[in-house]
Amino acid sequence: MKIVAFVPIKLQSQRLPNKMMLPLQNKLLFQHIFDTLLDVKKELTLMNIDLDIYCYCSDQNIKDKLPNEVIFLQRSVSLDSNNTKGMDIYKSFTDKIDSNIYMLCHATSPFITKESILKGLYKIIRENYDSAFSCSKIKTFCWYDNNPLNYSLIDVIKTQDIEPVYWETSAFYVFKKEIIKNKKRIGNNPYMVETNKIESIDIDELEDYELALNICK
Repeated sequence: MKIVAFVPIKLQSQRLPNKMMLPLQNKLLFQHIFDTLLDVKKELTLMNIDLDIYCYCSDQNIKDKLPNEVIFLQRSVSLDSNNTKGMDIYKSFTDKIDSNIYMLCHATSPFITKESILKGLYKIIRENYDSAFSCSKIKTFCWYDNNPLNYSLIDVIKTQDIEPVYWETSAFYVFKKEIIKNKKRIGNNPYMVETNKIESIDIDELEDYELALNICK
């Protein structure tokens, strides 16, 4: 069984300029996910399972900031366009690197833990799941498209009885090869790995980064 983890990285960002190079707890933002994946690799090695870790980026200047065990794979600059869809990047990588199972991780989630990633991976290896992804639970009154999503305005229930809503944190997606061949990162039988509030932080804007800095204090 071959397992590959890859982290797509674009060094330029519109909403938060120079985001990937921002300092966070004596590291650069993007370095956190690679350190976590190296911890995942150590755990898998104990089980005689190999894991290759890739940084998929168009800019070679990032190479000297990567841990030694991380493989740099240069992607086309055309994939750095603001109009590029994530799936175009994922397909580009998986077309180049073959694997039975892929672990797509994002550098904007610096607090995701090895335990959560391994939980998703083990569900695919040991059970009948074709994919797994990180998510966070919202157990309160939610609205969508000007309508209540998980409760009735006529009979408002207590929050502890409300049906929760889950949102994808995008920290990681684990999927079998056949899933990405169908241009999807979540299959028909996914396992949802619920992450806590800190793990679920995704740094896209300045206030997200400021929150992360406060957590690190």
